[in-house]
Amino acid sequence: MENITKDASLNSINNDQPYRTWYHFQPPKNWMNDPNGPMYYKGVYHFFYQHNPDGATFGKKMVWGHSISYDLINWTHLKHAIRPDSIGDINSCFSGSATILPGEKPVILYTGIDGKKHQVQNLAFPKNLLDPFLREWEKHPQNPVMTPPSEVEEDNFRDPSTAWQGKDGKWRVVIGAQNGDEGKAILYKSDDFFDWKVDPNPFFATDGTGVCECPDFFPVYVNSTNGVDTSVENSSVRHVFKISYLRRHHDYYFIGSYVSDSDKEKFVPDVKYTGSWKELRFDYGNFYASKSFFDYAKNRRILWGWVEENDSRQDSIERGWAGLQTIPRKFWLDKDGKQLMQWPIEELEKLRDNQINITGETLLGGSTLEVQGITASQADVEVLFELPDLQNAELIDPSEVDPQILCSEQYASRNGIIGPFGLLALASKDQTEKTAIFFRIYRTLDKYVCLMCSDQSRSSLRQETEKTTYATIFDIDPNLKTISLRTLIDRSIIESFGDGGKVCITSRVYPSLAIEKDAHLYVFNNGSQSVVISKLNAWSMKQAEFGMENII
Repeated sequence: MENITKDASLNSINNDQPYRTWYHFQPPKNWMNDPNGPMYYKGVYHFFYQHNPDGATFGKKMVWGHSISYDLINWTHLKHAIRPDSIGDINSCFSGSATILPGEKPVILYTGIDGKKHQVQNLAFPKNLLDPFLREWEKHPQNPVMTPPSEVEEDNFRDPSTAWQGKDGKWRVVIGAQNGDEGKAILYKSDDFFDWKVDPNPFFATDGTGVCECPDFFPVYVNSTNGVDTSVENSSVRHVFKISYLRRHHDYYFIGSYVSDSDKEKFVPDVKYTGSWKELRFDYGNFYASKSFFDYAKNRRILWGWVEENDSRQDSIERGWAGLQTIPRKFWLDKDGKQLMQWPIEELEKLRDNQINITGETLLGGSTLEVQGITASQADVEVLFELPDLQNAELIDPSEVDPQILCSEQYASRNGIIGPFGLLALASKDQTEKTAIFFRIYRTLDKYVCLMCSDQSRSSLRQETEKTTYATIFDIDPNLKTISLRTLIDRSIIESFGDGGKVCITSRVYPSLAIEKDAHLYVFNNGSQSVVISKLNAWSMKQAEFGMENII
C-alpha cells in the first residue's frame, strides 16, 4: 500500500464555517454535483465527481474531480482526473461511470460537450496501471465513441452507466436520453469496448418524464445482503434499474427482469412508472444523481448521492463552495423482494466518539426528552421505539393523501394517537429552530402503514433558505412491536434511516442558532399513546480526515 505526502490542513476549513461538514465528502472548495465513476482498485477506493474548478456555481468548463480513500470515510484529494481539452469534450466533461475490464483494467466512459454543444460519449484510460492512485488519465484517440442517434435530442444524451458483459461476451452500457416528452435509456453494445453499436429498441422508456439522467443498472441477490458484480445474470438475482428524472429532481428505481435472450433486449419492471408519490426512491429527501458500484473487496454494493444547497447562489459564492455527498450506503434487496434496503457503511462507526444510552424511558403524550452528553451538531443516533397496540391507530386512506402535504411543522406538533414521535435534530435550546424527523402510525382497511417525515419548516431562522418538508408512507408488519430510526447529523445535513433502512430521507439545513455547541438533540412524542424508548444509543462524531496530495 503506497504512502503519499499530503497537506492535512483542509480540516481547519471546516472549523471556520458552521455549514461545512465534518464527515461528509466535500472538495476543498468550489462547486460539486454528481458522483462519478466510483470504484475499488488495488486496495484503494476512488471517487470522482462533477466539479467546477473556477467557482462555487455550476460552470461552463466542468471537470472530473478525483479523491482516494482506504475506507470510504477519510479522503485525500488528488488533481483533476479529466479536463475539457479534446474534440469530444472541449466544452465540458459531464457525468459517467467506471468499469473494471478483465485483467483488472479500469476504464471510464463519460459524457463530453463537443464544439457544437452536442453531448457525446468518450473513453479514458489510466496512463499507469501500476499506480494504485490512478493519478493520470488519457483519452481514447478516436473519441467520441458514441454520438446521439437520430431519435435522441443532441443536447439530452448523457451519463453512461457502468458497463456489463452479457452471456454472448459483448459489453453493454445504457445512456440517458430524451426525445420530446419521452425519457429513454438507450442500449449500446460492443465486442471490444471501443466500437459501440446502438440497439434500435429502447432499453427502458417513460412517457411525459423528459430526460432520464444518470441511469444505473445492476443485479441484486434474491436471498443475500451481499452485493453482486454488475455482469452477473442468473436465477439467483433480480435486476434494478435507476433513473434520475431531471424534471422531478428525484432518483427513482425499479425492480424487475432483465430480458437478454430475445431480439428486443430490455428491462421489464415489476411495477410501471406512474409519477405518483408511491414510486420507489432511494431517498425521499434532498438526494439526486446517485451512482453505485460493486465493492468486490467486501462483497457489497455501495451507493452515493449528491446533496445540493438549499440556500441562495450568492450564499454559495460567499462560502466558496457548494454541494455534498451522502455517506456511502450499502444496499440490498429486502426479503420481500419488493424494495431495497440501505444502511450507512460500517466504516463510519470508526468516527464514533463518546457514547450515551437511554433504555426503557417512557415518553408520555406531549413530552420531550433532551439527549445530553454528546456533541449534537455532529452525531450518530440510533433509537428503537417500542410501540403501543397498533389497533388503536387512526384510520387513513393512503390513496387520498400526499405524504408531503400531510407533513408540515404544524402536523408534527399536532396530537395524533400513535405519533408523531421521533427526534428534533439541530435544535436550539428553546426549539425555535429544529428539524423534526418522525413517525406516525395509521391503519387502513386491510393493513398498517407508517408516515415518515423530515420537517424542515423551522430548521432555520434565515428567511432565504428553502425549507421543504420531505415525507413518504410505507407498509409495516401488523405484528410490529418496535420501529427503529437512525439519524446522522453533520452540521448542515441530516440523513435518516427508518425501519432498518427501508426508508431514507436526507435534509439540508442552515441553522443560525443551533450551531456547534449551541445545537441540541431531543426525543419527542406528540401522540396521545405513550411510546417507550426501548433503546437509544448516540455518539459524538469525530472529524474525518480530508487532505490534499502535495503536487510538485
